[in-house]
This record gives sequence, C-alpha cells and structure tokens, in this order.
Amino acid sequence: MEIIVKRQNDAMHFIAQNDDGAIVHLDGSADIGGQNLGIRPMQNLLASLGGCSGIDIQLILGKQRQTADTLEMHISAERQQYDTYSLFKEINVLFVLTGELDKNKVQKAVELSMQKFCSVAKVLEKTATINYQIELNKVKI
Repeated sequence: MEIIVKRQNDAMHFIAQNDDGAIVHLDGSADIGGQNLGIRPMQNLLASLGGCSGIDIQLILGKQRQTADTLEMHISAERQQYDTYSLFKEINVLFVLTGELDKNKVQKAVELSMQKFCSVAKVLEKTATINYQIELNKVKI
C-alpha cells in the first residue's frame, strides 16, 4: 500500500492519491493559512473510521442475508489539547440504517465491526474512547 501526498498551492492544500488513482483533498483551517479546499487531516481520520466500519457492516450484513436501504455513520469527536498537538479524547459514532433488517443482526454487525474488525477503530482506541449507538428505521436500538 502506498499513498502519495502532494502540495497543490503555496498554502495548505494537498492531494493524497492511492496506487489506484483515487484522491482525497486535504487542507488546513483558515486560521493557519488553509483555504477550505479539502477535509482536515484529523477529520479524515474520522471519515476513515466511518468508511472502515461501514465496509465491515455492509460485508457482515451481506453474509447474514440482510440488505440495508441506507447506511450512514454520523461521527463527532472531542480532542484533548497537549503542548504541540491534540489527540482525539472521545469519539461518538451513530450508525443510522434503514430497511427491512433484523435488529439483532444489525447489532451483531456493528459490534463485530467496532470491537473486532475495523482496523481504524483499533488504531484510534489506543488514545480515545469510542462510543457508538445504532438507529434502525428512526428508532434507537
């Protein structure tokens, strides 16, 4: 696996590209000279958590013969400020699914992802508490 990150201008705009050619725009906040031309690097970590767990859940539900009409991850986080950097302290993930799904199978899929399979969660849990909830067809379970 290789990612190449290239600066795009004289400010803080970068493009990260994987070896398949897919790209992600990254930028700093305006208060450090960024221009809002991309997602912030720490936001990208949260997006990666959502993508990682979403892929897991999609695969697990498929094996359980369950098909979600929609699958969304709403992620918020608090950071702990240190002298020169700030790490995530607490991350909250709300899994929002719709469709004719078995509640127990959805719960199992989310638990397996967050506790066993999601590599991004495993990295982030070294420094942050990760909480999660599930909303199925507009009802918290």
